[in-house]
Amino acid sequence: MRQDDAQLRHIFLHDVPLLDVRAPVEFAQGAFPGAVNHPLMDDAERHQVGLCYRQQGQPAAIALGQQLVSGHTRRERIAAWAAFAQAHPDGLLYCLRGGLRSQIALQWLHSEAGIAYPRVPGGYKALRMFLIDTTQAASQECDFVLLSGLTGTGKTALIAQLAQGLDLEGHANHRGSSFGQRLDGQPSQVDFEHRLAIDILKKQARGHRAFVLEDEGRHVGRCSVPLALRQRLERAPIVCLQDSFGARVERIVGDYVIGQCADFVAAHGPALGFERFSTRLLDSLGKLARRLGGARYQQLHADMQAALARQQASGDIDLHRHWIAALMRDYYDPMYAFQRQSRPGRIVFEGDLPAVLAYLRAGCG
Repeated sequence: MRQDDAQLRHIFLHDVPLLDVRAPVEFAQGAFPGAVNHPLMDDAERHQVGLCYRQQGQPAAIALGQQLVSGHTRRERIAAWAAFAQAHPDGLLYCLRGGLRSQIALQWLHSEAGIAYPRVPGGYKALRMFLIDTTQAASQECDFVLLSGLTGTGKTALIAQLAQGLDLEGHANHRGSSFGQRLDGQPSQVDFEHRLAIDILKKQARGHRAFVLEDEGRHVGRCSVPLALRQRLERAPIVCLQDSFGARVERIVGDYVIGQCADFVAAHGPALGFERFSTRLLDSLGKLARRLGGARYQQLHADMQAALARQQASGDIDLHRHWIAALMRDYYDPMYAFQRQSRPGRIVFEGDLPAVLAYLRAGCG
């Protein structure tokens, strides 16, 4: 392993605090778990300096940057860096490529706050490329098993019980179905890739060379499974988790009605929270309208509205079981059956929760 790779590996294995001095727009497009953004330049300043660089060259751009980030603005930014460095003496600073911005930040930090602080060689680009390589290498070198099963069998909860489980839905902050959007939204594609790669890296460091993932397809919400991993999973053996229809309905009620409603009420209060929960549920059904067909969609929509009305009036959630059962029986279960038939020969085990847990723990290390 190269020395630079060893340092980058250490950063992610030990959750080294990271100070990101890129502009906020860059940070929003992709960063790393736990990284803190205290930029050298804000978005408007970065835009002006970039334009100057293209038109007049680097010396003029540097001079403009020094002019824009001066006086009180400069003191504020140095104070933020100093506070981070003092709170995290074991941390590191980075910019995009480990170049001019991080060099300037470190010079100011040393000259005006008396703090000598290290930076990441190669900056954000080096960190990101290391994580991309981690996922690609694992896709080629490790073994994988897909956990499949009908909607509501509890696949995600099972993944969480496995030391070698990779929770794609957790990293994407999405439950994976048309109803799976969470209240606080999804990470960027880049952040999803970073979270997954770091999870792989840490599990590899604990000795795992085989992983179990839920059978998600190409996307988890709007997050795409990295191409190298997706191609590897298309050849992976499949384990199917089974549960009764009634238990599956109850699990869906708990996750998508009781749990989701509670999240909205906690965030927005009882009245507005229930209104937004209702809108989210109806919008989620609307995403399936074309696939369901007009008559079936209209019936499910009416059933859902009736269930929401009763829930709002009395707290009774029983009517939700009707549209959930119908949607599973008439849409999700047939879709699963079709997908299963399209992948003959790949299913290596089927069973209930205890049996599948025992099989995966015994066979996947």
